[in-house]
Amino acid sequence: MSIATSNFSEALVIGEGGFGKVYKGIMHDGVTHVAVKRCNPSSRQGFKEFQNEINFFSFCHMNLVSLLGYCQEGNELILVYEYMAQGPLCDHLYKKQKQTLPWNQRLRICVGAARGLHYLHTGTNHPVIHRDIKSANILLDQNWIAKIADFGLCRTVPSLFHSHVSTEVKGTLGYLDPEYYKRRKLTEKSDVYSFGIVLFEVLCGRPAVNPVAVEEESEKAGLAMWAMHCYQCGIIDQLVDPHLDGSIRPESLRAFVDIGIQCLANRSVDRPTMGEVLSTLETILSLQDSLEEREIDTT
Repeated sequence: MSIATSNFSEALVIGEGGFGKVYKGIMHDGVTHVAVKRCNPSSRQGFKEFQNEINFFSFCHMNLVSLLGYCQEGNELILVYEYMAQGPLCDHLYKKQKQTLPWNQRLRICVGAARGLHYLHTGTNHPVIHRDIKSANILLDQNWIAKIADFGLCRTVPSLFHSHVSTEVKGTLGYLDPEYYKRRKLTEKSDVYSFGIVLFEVLCGRPAVNPVAVEEESEKAGLAMWAMHCYQCGIIDQLVDPHLDGSIRPESLRAFVDIGIQCLANRSVDRPTMGEVLSTLETILSLQDSLEEREIDTT
């Protein structure tokens, strides 16, 4: 992997997380690009998360990032993934100056991510809880297909007789399920809560936590709180990213906000399943597409 990444050149760094830096590499054929994640020796994640990624090596779904291989030699821990040319979703929402994603494309990305997460919850022998769903862990390939990434914190529900996993709280500030945070009981609905935050990131074009608003003690500090405030006050139009102004049909906006708010319910039992979220998003996308097609036909 040192050859593939020019001896881990800083010029090839495409990302960095709790595990370590991620490099863009090219395989021996000179054509195939890969993403190489190298563990930082001082990382708080390290070996346990490395093993966890390998344990879920068998995942095979078009909306999950594929692990192509790994290397463990001494203290060197390396994971090799398929290369996602368009990078993380968050970069296209608020982190970098890139072309604004249109609403229909944002909806398709949400549908793709929901399919990947639904597969984790229902497509394996035992439900798998991701535990760190966020826009930074939803990657986009060259065709803008959304794929869930980073399985280092995943936990498996042991059997049908278990409704949750008791575990220490891990995840990212702003996305944590409040029930999981308080009771240390992790369920698939914890992922649903985090995904609800992602839905509002997509709609608002802003991060889960706004540092400036935190300092000002503004109601806009946390995206969950701001979304709930706008919903309860009947001002959901204020949630819309200014770049999307006028492009979202009222029916589409209302349905999207409704399912997002349901995901953010304080009690996990009041949240929908990922299957229900996926079905609703597919309906919203179909509705938005049909409304636009109808408008084109009448012009």
